[in-house]
Amino acid sequence: MRRAFGTLGCCLGLLLLLPLLLLLLLLPPAARGSPHRLRRQPRPGGGLSGSHAAADTACKNRPLDLVFIIDSSRSVRPEEFEKVKIFLSKMIDTLDIGERTTRVAVMNYASTVKVEFPLRTYFDKASMKEAVSRIEPLSAGTMTGLAIQTAMDEVFTEEMGTRPATFNIPKVVIVVTDGRPQDQVQDVAASARTAGIEIYAVGVDRADMQSLRIMASEPLDEHVFYVETYGVIEKLTSKFRETFCAVNVCALGTHDCEQVCVSNGGSYLCDCYEGYTLNPDKRTCSAVHMCAPGRHECDQICVSNNGSYVCECYEGYTLNPDKKTCSAMDMCAPGRHDCAQVCLSNDGSYSCDCYEGYTLNPDKKTCSAVDMCASGRHDCEQVCVRDDLFYTCDCYQGYTLNPDKKTCSRAITSSLVTTEESCKCEAIAALQDSVTSRLEALSTKLDEVSEKLQAYQGRQQVV
Repeated sequence: MRRAFGTLGCCLGLLLLLPLLLLLLLLPPAARGSPHRLRRQPRPGGGLSGSHAAADTACKNRPLDLVFIIDSSRSVRPEEFEKVKIFLSKMIDTLDIGERTTRVAVMNYASTVKVEFPLRTYFDKASMKEAVSRIEPLSAGTMTGLAIQTAMDEVFTEEMGTRPATFNIPKVVIVVTDGRPQDQVQDVAASARTAGIEIYAVGVDRADMQSLRIMASEPLDEHVFYVETYGVIEKLTSKFRETFCAVNVCALGTHDCEQVCVSNGGSYLCDCYEGYTLNPDKRTCSAVHMCAPGRHECDQICVSNNGSYVCECYEGYTLNPDKKTCSAMDMCAPGRHDCAQVCLSNDGSYSCDCYEGYTLNPDKKTCSAVDMCASGRHDCEQVCVRDDLFYTCDCYQGYTLNPDKKTCSRAITSSLVTTEESCKCEAIAALQDSVTSRLEALSTKLDEVSEKLQAYQGRQQVV
């Protein structure tokens, strides 16, 4: 009987040791000294008892800005890469995806790096998983350091969807690789960790465990994972769920937030709906003036609208499709103006003008015909002749219009003289000469008579 009990005890001992021996055999030599600690082991039967079960039903991952960096080098066969995408999809299913909860980005790398989608792109699981299903491997090379550097430079930025540091949202990277990095990863990973990025390293099959340990965050036994093949990688989802899981105080209803409760690890923060701001008590909310300077993105006019706002434009401008900016519209387009003749567009407004020969009336809209020959309206040198709405120039008698159709020159007249008229002219000229000669002779005789008369009168006075 004693021998039977001894044999039974020995068998029981072997049965207890057998799982541990199998685990050690499955792990690669470099990993056997780095056991992975699981934070929340369920009881046999898959459930938790008492208060633990109640907490598990409310257990959601704390808000994260999470970036998956997946290796698609040549060593990853197409069917293995499909397994990685299944792993990503199952991970997405376990996460509390949303704009205010966990945001996810996926990066694909080999010798180059491609950001498949940043943190700002998808906030629902269906769209995110659809995007994952479309990812294609890049092949060739394993530039893990370049991938981590790209994550810091191009993904973990507010422009790409990373939330500001004041939100205290953890920044997490999960690197999945089956090879040894072909670039320097140690310094890059150290810089990422210094910048507050928590790095998990998942090695598959031929992955270099030393490289995984170099890039991962401390403690290493919680940040370095290894699986023998891509066929079992999806089993890691439960470990990551336990890692990221936190008691959701918001789901338990034990918070005192007036509007929005945001889980934060084992605690929570209060937030407000859009159009409201958190009061100093950090619990209650007050409506904000959404059109206050700095709160809106309207180019011209902000109109407050029940906790939100809409944008409008000044007269003469139209709202662009982005519903924020404005563009000047053509105020002279048919039906937009009331000018009688000419409309002149002027930076979102317009003014009226008239055709040549008309003048703008005091109403600044209609036009009246003008006297084109009025002083100052024409450039004729002598005579302006009105011709409906236009004019022509003319000259006084004895002048002729120059080729410029404005100025005048004295006319040069000529006549044909006949022979008969010429003879008459010569006779008249001869008669005039004869008369002149006779008159001169008569004048000389009169002078002589006058002298003789004066001499006679002189003698008579002496006597």
